[in-house]
Amino acid sequence: MSKLRLPAILVGVSVVSVLAFLSFGSMDKNLVYYWSPTTLRASKPASEGATVRLGGLVKAGSVRVDGTNTVFTVVDDQASVEVRTASIPPQMFREGIGVVVEGHLGPDGIFVSKRLLVKHDENYKAPADGKLSEAQSGSVKED
Repeated sequence: MSKLRLPAILVGVSVVSVLAFLSFGSMDKNLVYYWSPTTLRASKPASEGATVRLGGLVKAGSVRVDGTNTVFTVVDDQASVEVRTASIPPQMFREGIGVVVEGHLGPDGIFVSKRLLVKHDENYKAPADGKLSEAQSGSVKED
């Protein structure tokens, strides 16, 4: 029995080692860091090309449509970053709202976004009886 014990232990250790390498070896490539505009600007050389999530507020007066892209500026207390996205903005997207955009900083200093998320609170306010919400009133005709 002792002749089989050593090979079995070696096989077990080998399998665990291979699984650990596969699980943790490429984890860094799959991590997406959440940064503010200040952090992104401070680490500009290292952040170029890296996939990150940029969070902040949409600057008032900065939203414009440029062909098929939406261009706007994300700000925090100290810095701002211009963002360009080809994705369709969510219905709640507007100036002054919190957003999280996922993408990378280009060499021209513009953040190219693949994904645009709107941050909002979890408070739901039901419309008054017989009244339509603002979102519904634009798409439903009342008789």
